[in-house]
Amino acid sequence: MKILLPILVLGILGGIFGALLAFASKIFAVEVDPKQAAVRAALAGANCGGCGYPGCDGYAAAVIKGEAPCNKCVAGGAATAAKVSEIMGVANDAAEKMVAFVPCSGCNAEKRFNYSGPQDCQAAMLFGGKSNKLCTFACIGLGNCTRACPFDAIHIVDGIAKVDRSKCVGCGTCVDTCPKSIIKLIPEKQRIMPACGNHDKGARVMKICDVGCIGCMKCQRECPADAIVVKDFLAQVDTSKCVQCGHCADICPRHIINYFGD
Repeated sequence: MKILLPILVLGILGGIFGALLAFASKIFAVEVDPKQAAVRAALAGANCGGCGYPGCDGYAAAVIKGEAPCNKCVAGGAATAAKVSEIMGVANDAAEKMVAFVPCSGCNAEKRFNYSGPQDCQAAMLFGGKSNKLCTFACIGLGNCTRACPFDAIHIVDGIAKVDRSKCVGCGTCVDTCPKSIIKLIPEKQRIMPACGNHDKGARVMKICDVGCIGCMKCQRECPADAIVVKDFLAQVDTSKCVQCGHCADICPRHIINYFGD
C-alpha cells in the first residue's frame, strides 16, 4: 500500500498536468494561414538556408507576408517555384539555377610548410592567415565545405574541393563556410570557367603553382565572342557573352580553362 499510494498520486498529478497543458495549447495556439502550410509542404524541406531565411518555416512565413519571392527555394528549383507560385496565385518567375564552383586547380601548389594540425581549414588559416600554401588564393583542401554541405555535393579530390554539379543546388552553404572565401556561385548553364583565382603577376604564379593562370592574355585575344578578359592578372569569363565554344580551353597554355561538371 505504501508503494501504490505514491504511484497513484503521481499518476493523478500527471493526468492533471497533461490536461492543463492540452487546454493551454488550445487557448494559446497561434493560427497558421492555410496557405503558409501549403507553401511549407511544397518546399524541398532541406532547411539549408539557401533562401536566406531561417529554414523552410521561416521562408514559408516570409512568402505569405509578401516579404520573399516564390522562387527562393534553391533546393527545390524550378518545380518548387512553380508550385509556390500556384499556391500564391502569382506568375511563376523561376530563378536561374546556380551551382558552386571552386576556382582552383592547385593541388601541386608550393607549400610554406607541411601542415599536420587539425583537419580544419579555419585552423590552418591561423598560421598568418595564409594556410600552408604559398598561393594565398588556393583551396586549403581540409574539407570544411564538404562537412558543411547538406547535399553531399562537394568533396576533396587530390587535395582540392570539387563540386558535383548533379547534386549541388546552389544553396551557398559552402560559400559561407570557406574561410578563404574562394568558393562562388555561378549559373549552372555555364560550363567554361578558369579554374584559378590567383591575382598575382604571372612570374610569381609560375614560381608557386604549375597550374595557375599567368595572365598571358592568349584567351582574351582569341575569344570569338569577346567573353573573356584578363583583369588583375587573371582570366575572367563574362557569362552573359560566353557561347561556350571551348576555344579558350583549347589554347590555354596552362590548361586551366576547361569544361567542368558535364
